[in-house]
Amino acid sequence: MVAKEFTTERQHQTENTNMSDESTSNAKGNLEGAKAHAKQAAEELRAAAEAKARELKQTAETKAREFRDAASAKADELRGRAQEYYGEARERAKTWQEEGEVYVRQNPLKAVCTALFAGFVIGLLIRKN
Repeated sequence: MVAKEFTTERQHQTENTNMSDESTSNAKGNLEGAKAHAKQAAEELRAAAEAKARELKQTAETKAREFRDAASAKADELRGRAQEYYGEARERAKTWQEEGEVYVRQNPLKAVCTALFAGFVIGLLIRKN
């Protein structure tokens, strides 16, 4: 009877060991599957992040190009206006110079007296300060 109990107990231990081995094997299989799934998910996430980064880079480059073009156009416009104003001011100064020369030739005494008076007034203003 002891031998029979021993044999029965031994069979239970063998069955438990087989079941334990199967559980371990299943757990290892599940773990490997989970690892593979995690790696795949990480690769997909990395690929999506790279795609988004490329998209953002292209958008930023496009916006920078648009801003540069707009700034260049505005600078050209302002340069054109400045040249126009400079030309107008130069013409006005030239006209005043010519008119002043004509006035001095036509009224030399009046021009000299006006220049003396202006010099005297400027001298007084400078001397007081």
